[in-house]
Formats: sequence, structure tokens, C-alpha cells
Amino acid sequence: MNLNHDRYIIISPVRNEEKYLGDAVNSIASQTIRPMEYILVDDGSTDKTPEIIKDASARYPWIHYITRKDRGERRVGPGVIEAFYDGYESIKSEQYDYICKMDGDLTIGPEYFERLFSRFREDPCLGAASGKLFLRLDDGRLVEERITDESVLGGMLCLSRRCFDDIGGFVREVMWDGITFHRCRMEGYRTRSFRDDDLKIHDHRIMGSSHKNIYHGRLRWGWGQYFMGTHPLYIIAVGVYRVLERPYILGGMLIICGYLRGWLRGDRRYDYPGFKKSLHAWQLERLRLGKRIERIPTNG
Repeated sequence: MNLNHDRYIIISPVRNEEKYLGDAVNSIASQTIRPMEYILVDDGSTDKTPEIIKDASARYPWIHYITRKDRGERRVGPGVIEAFYDGYESIKSEQYDYICKMDGDLTIGPEYFERLFSRFREDPCLGAASGKLFLRLDDGRLVEERITDESVLGGMLCLSRRCFDDIGGFVREVMWDGITFHRCRMEGYRTRSFRDDDLKIHDHRIMGSSHKNIYHGRLRWGWGQYFMGTHPLYIIAVGVYRVLERPYILGGMLIICGYLRGWLRGDRRYDYPGFKKSLHAWQLERLRLGKRIERIPTNG
């Protein structure tokens, strides 16, 4: 079922996701509005991920299988986007309205995309959107992973095709998702994550962890903020905000340490014209110390 102007493509770079990928595929197959294409890019898996993808593509003609050579280790950030673009270059459909990058360990309810697209139709300035992420604990409870309402979940990121084209797609860098959201704002688009029940996204890994461990993930997160160009006052606020999340206290401190490590080493930073100035203005507004540069029309 595809309603007018609800035509979409999903691209999922996956690596060693045998534990969760089957559920992710089933949640897409159950959508009230199915994608035109669901492209699963196997990024060098060494488990049963390829067999799961082959089985899914045999059952559903709109699921496509792309394989990449094993690079030897998981490369988050730029490696994920390189895999995404292998899938992007294989798109067969010429007419579609939205493009979604989805992780292989997430599941969504059957009305997720139907509800999300209604949000896009209600707001002509909405360029990128998602629901909120909920971590399912061992006892079955769902705990929300906190992100601001203007942030969008990188693991379930949906953009209008026009917005995706206007920002030049995704950068093949660490912190690609944060850069994407702010580039959208610079181009006059709104970015939002919604807390609707129909837009809940279920995850099995703590946001900001990594394939090594959560401590490494927090350090990497802080370094990514440095690379993106985050204001020093804002990274302190982020670290303080995250001290009440696992790993308690230490996690927030590691985010700040990752940022400081990049600063002390003089590592390179993202250098798109006007980006840092615009990002700092947005971040200082959130700290109530300034005003953002962009003025996106209010919906309605």
C-alpha cells in the first residue's frame, strides 16, 4: 500500500545483526505503507546476517540485498555512510518522496511511516524527522533515550527527498547525523523527533555506546562533538546532562574528555562555510545565551 506522496526508500547498512535483523525486517513488512524499496547493505558480516537478508529478499520482492567486502572491523560514522551510499547507488525507483536510513537493530510499530508522513504533510518546512527511541530492558520495561525535540534519531532518520538533495546528502564523517540535522536548519528546514505512541522506536543497545563498550562510545561521542564544531560551553552542558544516564557520572565525564582530547591534539574539524557560526548560535540559544541565526516559519 502506497498513498500519494508517501513513496519512500529505506536503506539499512548492517553488520553482524543476526540477533535483531529478523525483527527489524518483520516490522517493515508489517507497515501499513510499505516502502518502494528496502535495501539491506551487508557490510562484511561474519555471522548469519547474509542468510537473513537473502531469505527476506526471497519473500519480499521490494527487499534488495547489497554486499560489501569485510573491512576487518566495524567502522562507525564514515563507514556506515559509505555502506549507505552503496545502497543509495542501487536504488531502482525514480519517483519517491522520502529516503530513510535505518539501523538493523531497531523495530517500529505498523503505523510508523503512515503517521510520520502525516507529520511531513502537516508541516511544509519539516525536512527530517523521526520518533523517539526507547531501550527495551531485560525485564521488558521501555526507557526513553533522551534527545531534544529538534534532534532526529540517526538510526531511524527520514528526510524528504527535496531536503536530502538540498543539503547534498550525508557527509562521510563521524557525527554525520548531527551535521545533517544542522545543515537541514541552515537550508530552512525544520527537524523534529516526535513522542507519539505510533512513532515509538525500539532499540536493544544504549544510544552512544559502541561495538567495543559504552565507555569507548562516550569518548567517541565527545570527540565527534569536537569534530562537528560544538561550542565548549555546550559540550559541558551535554556532559552534565548525561551524568544521570548509564554509565552514571562517568559517561558524562567521558563525553567531555573525548571533546578535550580532540582539542588538545588539534584534530581537524568539519569545515563547511558558515556551519560553525550557525551551530554555535543554535547551541547558545539552547543555553539561553544567544539567538539562532535561521528563522524557519512557524507551522500554521
